[in-house]
Order: sequence, then structure tokens, then C-alpha cells
Amino acid sequence: MKILQELCSIPTAPFVESRVYGYVEAFARARRKLKLSRDRFGNRLLVLPGQKKSPRIVFVAHTDHPGFVARRMIDKQTLEADFRGGVLREYVDGSRVKFFDGYREIGGVVIGTSSDRERANFPARATIRVKSAVSKNSPGMFDQGIGRFKGGRFLSRVCDDLAGAAAALTMLDQLHRKSSKPRATVAVLLTRAEEDGFIGALAAAIEPKLLRRDDLMLSIECSAAQPYAPQGKGVIIRVGDRISVFDSSLTFFLSQQAEALAKRAKSFKFQRSLMPGGACEGTVFDAYGFRTAAMCVPLGNYHNMDREKKKIGPEFIDVNDWQNMVKLFVAVAANAHQFDPKMRPLCTRLEKRFRRLRPLLLDHAGS
Repeated sequence: MKILQELCSIPTAPFVESRVYGYVEAFARARRKLKLSRDRFGNRLLVLPGQKKSPRIVFVAHTDHPGFVARRMIDKQTLEADFRGGVLREYVDGSRVKFFDGYREIGGVVIGTSSDRERANFPARATIRVKSAVSKNSPGMFDQGIGRFKGGRFLSRVCDDLAGAAAALTMLDQLHRKSSKPRATVAVLLTRAEEDGFIGALAAAIEPKLLRRDDLMLSIECSAAQPYAPQGKGVIIRVGDRISVFDSSLTFFLSQQAEALAKRAKSFKFQRSLMPGGACEGTVFDAYGFRTAAMCVPLGNYHNMDREKKKIGPEFIDVNDWQNMVKLFVAVAANAHQFDPKMRPLCTRLEKRFRRLRPLLLDHAGS
């Protein structure tokens, strides 16, 4: 869980994710079998080559989180900043924030916000009383602390989606340690600016310099916990989001791998659920013709909104849910060469039942 704690302690915000990518680049340099590339938009792709020429399995996570981007100093202690991401204005007003300017961490308090007409409930700009000057384009985050473990939970100013990215990197680390290559090529796509409308994912899908049309896309998220998809019940195979329902054959493959893990280890838990609390990057790749499925862990205090206390708070996930997600990632990656778009194992089960009851169906066809 070292990668989880390290990655979720790095400052980030939409369009200013460079510190996260610095970590990713160091991660890749330390693992000689990994190949790292980037597109003109700054998305990164890490690839662990496989033995077979089967379609690649590509895990996708975004590297930003709702936050602030410094614009200009109004006076010595007043900063104007953009706010990017889906946090309700009532939570942002009066919140404590922290900006990251080079090696300096500068605290502040939001003293006012304004919105664009089409998104009146969400801030577009913020005025912040700061302790010292902040350079233009410095990222700012809600001051809710770096990653830490407490009572079976992992809490941080950001889980969505650096915890998802950390799970994908942990999977790559575990596969990299094996003496043999995986059967299928495994890749991790880390995108930018998801919180401002999937901009990095759209760039990757519309101008696919990093992707191939036959790639199998797996969208990774921390998604707002639901009454029927609670924390502590395991990783979620996400059959869809607020907009889309994902590919049935790839979703079936994920379920196969999860069921096999559950048979081998009673401690492994998983759920299957539609997660309508928001849309994810899976919707983008599905819309542009990629075979797509999704996985997530249930998230508390989605986008730092503590709805019980009606104020900003740390996001949190269940540690076991996250560990189960890593286990499922490793199993899916290791067995990706077995993916069957025709779902023949399912068809075999169904046809066996049909053949057994076919005579009865015929006997009563005229009744």
C-alpha cells in the first residue's frame, strides 16, 4: 500500500497534474520492463509487453481531482483562482485550502466564489485569502491532509482518482516482479483533466496516438458509495454509470475472474453494480467504439463533500476494498489472453440447459 499512500499525497488539480506524472515517470524508470510513452496532450501510457499478439488490456485512471488553479494576486494576501471540478458552491465557500508553489505550501481560506450561468451551483472562480503570494498556475487543494490509514480506512484530500491510479501501478509492480512476461500485453493509461469533462480521455479516444482500436479498455474509478454498493463489501464490477451501460462480454470476463478469486480465497469480496452517481471515462471510450468495461471502489465524501456535516472533508475508501481491487486487476491482467468476446463459457452453460429441456419444450409446443 506504499504506492497508494505516496500517490494520494501528491498535489494535483485539473490541467496541472505534472507532479503526479513526475512520480509516474520515476516509477517507470525504476522498472526496466515497462515502456512509458505520452501523447501531445500529456496523457501517459505505461506498457508491460506480453507474450502473445492478443488485444492489449488497458487500465485507465485519471490523475486530477477537483481543485484550484492560481490565476493572479489581487493584492499581497488575496488570490484569484479558477476552480475546476464538480463540488457544490456551498461547500467551497469558507473552506480551508492549500496551494503548492514549487517547494512552498501556502495555506488560505476561500472568501468568495462566482459561477458561470450554465453551472450556477458550482464555482468557476474563487477569491482566496492567502498567507503569501502564489505563482500563476500553481495547483490548490482542499486542506484535508495527505494519505493516511485509520480504522480500516484510507483517508486523503484526494482518493478520486489517484487511489485508482495507485491500484493500477501496484498491479504493474506485482506483474513486473514475476520472472515471466504476462501472456497478453498489459497497459495503464493515465489521463488528464477528467474532472473538467473527461478532456484527457477525449483526447486519447478522438486522436488515439497511444491506443489501438482493438484495445480492451477498463475504466478505474473511486465512485460515490451507494446504499446497494456500500463500502466494505469489496471491489465493484461497474456495469455502467450515469450515462452508459458497458460491454457485456468484457464485463462477463471480469465477473469470471472475480468469481474464480472468490472460490480460491474467502477473504476476496466483490460486487456488481450500476453506479449512477456520476459518469466515468468508460463512457468516453464506449462512445468512440472501444470495447469497454469498468471497475471501482466505493468512495466516501465524494469530491470532498461531507454531506453529513455539510462541509468539506477528506475523501475515504475501505482498505480491503482497495486491496481486493488490486487482486482483481492482477487476475484480469494475468488471464487477459483468455478473454472471449463471444462469451462461449456462458453460451455452453445456457445451451446445456436448453438441450436438457428442449424435449419438454417440444412436447408442449401445441398446448
